[in-house]
Amino acid sequence: MTWLVTGGAGYIGSHVVAAMQHEGESVVVLDDLSTGDAARLPGVPLIQGSVSDGALLERTFRERRIRGVVHIAGKKQVEESVRRPLFYYAENVEGLRVLLDAATRAGVESVVFSSSAAVYGSPDTDTVTEETDCRPVNPYGRSKLIGEQLIGDVASATGLRYANLRYFNVAGATRPSLADRGVSNLVPMVFRELDARRAPRIFGDNYGTADGTCIRDFVHVADIADAHVAAARALQDGRVTALTANIGRGEGVSVREMIDIIRAVTGTARDAWAEPVVEPRRPGDPDRVVASVQRIHEVLGWRAHHDVEEMVTSAWAGWTAARGTGRRD
Repeated sequence: MTWLVTGGAGYIGSHVVAAMQHEGESVVVLDDLSTGDAARLPGVPLIQGSVSDGALLERTFRERRIRGVVHIAGKKQVEESVRRPLFYYAENVEGLRVLLDAATRAGVESVVFSSSAAVYGSPDTDTVTEETDCRPVNPYGRSKLIGEQLIGDVASATGLRYANLRYFNVAGATRPSLADRGVSNLVPMVFRELDARRAPRIFGDNYGTADGTCIRDFVHVADIADAHVAAARALQDGRVTALTANIGRGEGVSVREMIDIIRAVTGTARDAWAEPVVEPRRPGDPDRVVASVQRIHEVLGWRAHHDVEEMVTSAWAGWTAARGTGRRD
């Protein structure tokens, strides 16, 4: 069985591709390379194009005999989604609709969907389960929730098997060449500031948490990739037909705590210039979002194995390697 991985040249996508190949799965990548890099995919068949291109998708499904899709392509910046909601609905919702239309026409059997903890919004609970009400507070989160509902409706009509994987906060790298080169996530954002000998920024310290900063559940990208392999195999052999599951560690870390860990790893813990500065809150950021991971462990036998320091250390190795090549794309 051959899997199409959309967005497979990106940070998370390339880790998923590597994990699937390691486990012997046949993989083809579709990526428009707007943020991805073909160099992350040595020896992997790469089709450059968009999930909004229905004709390209139908041709790819037919010629490559695709029977499963891991859909990771999409836009993911919360703040940008608040400024450009129509862009996010076009990319994340309409793109998925076109993909599902082509997939069902081609007889694709299974879809693993890259969803997000953003579907929950600002849950009034210490730990988020999959039964927690979904009340997203930004267009990005709404686009992911609509995507889950769209997949569910298609599955009811066609028998499509699916797994919606709700990522929490992804960090780390399995090797420097696959590291996160963007600066929209907290860890690389802090790296960028420290690398330039600037103080890292904390966006708001008046949240309803112990130290006033947001609390998030950080999970290593290697664990995320392993969860995709587990979900794909369970769908492929029919053990799972419909699954929505959190992917996290089940432990919360505040933004201030995470910056302290980053400073320790980067050797700037005692530098006065590296003390974080507080700026106004960003729109759409909830106080606390921490996963319950019981369901995915019970259904797929998956659990996270990497801790926060491993995430930061591996991410820093990738950042410093990119510094040596001059690459930050």
